[in-house]
Amino acid sequence: MTSDPDAPDDRAARRRFMAELWDVMRAHRTRVAASVVLLLAAKVATVAVPLLLKRIIDDFSQPRLPLQLPAYLLVGYALLRFASTLFNEWRDLLFARVTLGAVSTYACKTFAHLHALGPRFHARRQVGSLLPDIDRGTSGIAYLLGVGLFTIVPTLVEIGLVLVIMLRRYPGGYAAVIAVTFLLYTGFTLVFTARRVMYQRRVNKLDSRAKGQMADSLLNYDTVKYFANEAHEAAKFSSTMGHWRDAGIKNQRALFLLHVGQSGVIAVGVAAIMLLAGQDVLAGRMRVGDLVLINAYALQVCLPLNALGFVYRESRDAWVNAERLFALLGERPEMPEVPGLPALVPSAGEVVFEHVGFDYEPGRPALDDVSLRIPPGTTLAVVGRSGSGKSTLARLLLRFYDPDRGRILIDGQDIRHCSPASVRRAIGVVPQDAALFNDTIASNIGYARAGAGRDEIVAAARAAQLHETIAALPDGYDSPVGERGVKFSGGERQRIGIARAILKQPVILVFDEATSALDSVSEHAIVRELDRLSERRTTLVIAHRLSTIVHAHAIIVMERGRIVERGTHAELLRRKGVYARLWLLQQRIDQDQARMATPDVAPPGGVPP
Repeated sequence: MTSDPDAPDDRAARRRFMAELWDVMRAHRTRVAASVVLLLAAKVATVAVPLLLKRIIDDFSQPRLPLQLPAYLLVGYALLRFASTLFNEWRDLLFARVTLGAVSTYACKTFAHLHALGPRFHARRQVGSLLPDIDRGTSGIAYLLGVGLFTIVPTLVEIGLVLVIMLRRYPGGYAAVIAVTFLLYTGFTLVFTARRVMYQRRVNKLDSRAKGQMADSLLNYDTVKYFANEAHEAAKFSSTMGHWRDAGIKNQRALFLLHVGQSGVIAVGVAAIMLLAGQDVLAGRMRVGDLVLINAYALQVCLPLNALGFVYRESRDAWVNAERLFALLGERPEMPEVPGLPALVPSAGEVVFEHVGFDYEPGRPALDDVSLRIPPGTTLAVVGRSGSGKSTLARLLLRFYDPDRGRILIDGQDIRHCSPASVRRAIGVVPQDAALFNDTIASNIGYARAGAGRDEIVAAARAAQLHETIAALPDGYDSPVGERGVKFSGGERQRIGIARAILKQPVILVFDEATSALDSVSEHAIVRELDRLSERRTTLVIAHRLSTIVHAHAIIVMERGRIVERGTHAELLRRKGVYARLWLLQQRIDQDQARMATPDVAPPGGVPP
């Protein structure tokens, strides 16, 4: 058999999650038990129908017809057929809570688990391909839950009952034909279904890739337009869909061979049984009713047998669909939640980094022996070139990662020994790019503090110099921002992010290049507001524009993960080191931009200079 390069190797995870499915069944054992009773009752009714039909046919096939209509047999025949359907539907109704509950539980579990995973996972994942994996996985779990109990088990029970009746009433040849047919069918199904699984796995992988490409392209709609790359995107998507189509055709071809082979085995088995029965009727060893009974039982065995093959095939497909979900749940968080960690108890808001070292990758230090202290109520600004480690300080402070070396203290408490949620509740963050939910402006600002009233939200928007902009909108604070906030400019999105931090009222503030998307007028107004907001709070400012941090209590300059200079703005300028060179460079850039923004004025009677 050809090996499948996409097949997962983690069999331990497979056993673990099958055990979890069993735990779901045990948690609903009363409903499961009642469903099994109804299932068995339905199968008994199904098996009894041909026996009653034989009795009716034999009564009417006698040379002398009965003196009165056997109404009880005819009515009983109808009631048995109805009972079989009633018990099956009742069983499905009872078990629906189990399957739907399991789907809901796994969906919620996956959702929570994805939020528990670290930045490294989310940096490499693709939402467009992740969502179909979750959808197919939960559907596969629902199928796997019901299929074993309500298809495989009842089918085997039905076949067993039929074999017992056939052995007791007729020669062993009939049961032998049924048994051989069952064995041949099972062997053929196992072999060809195993071959087909690799095609189904390939189809799923390409389907997820295609959906990921589509989502990525649509999310970057503006970029596609900027570069006039619509044809390129269409060609790339078409190529993936072409591979998906080819894999789907191979999968369908394998399915065709499987179906035809299964039907062929069943046809041979039914033909053999009917030939034996026909000979016995002609020889006078059986009555016509026996022929009808054997035919009914042959079909009653072969149809469930066909269903069993279908179920096995679908179960393998469901497992393939669930594999990605199980793989997601098997992803280990970079910083697993340690139960029982105490909550951080913030007070004045002092922040201390003690000889902190951190590597994103082995051999590539992002921070190297960084020590700093931010006294309560003061502002520390961090500057440096891209990749110098500025933003890493904020990520470590927020416990997105833990230091590889050294420790970080908030009010004397090592945050490594405090629950991450309590650390993050004490810190307000305004990132470089404020990400917004596809909801209203009020909901996006209020996200900072659950239960915040409209007056508090409006006050935060006013402080962020955003209220007038919102008030001019037809729906005001109830205006939707669109997906990722596309209905608003970068500066407006940034101000919503600032309003969030204001509403949160944290002990510690982190501004990660918070004014980078603002124009000069807005920047000046918001910097003043941030200065006012920072007066009573410990503040870490990761700065790009040095003009925004000249009033910081202390400034540190970073290069290659190390602190190379520290002091106030005036002290650093006097040293004429790295900071002074950065300051002069930015002054020249600002002057050039101002010169370009000012139109040249021609002197009287002359030519513009």
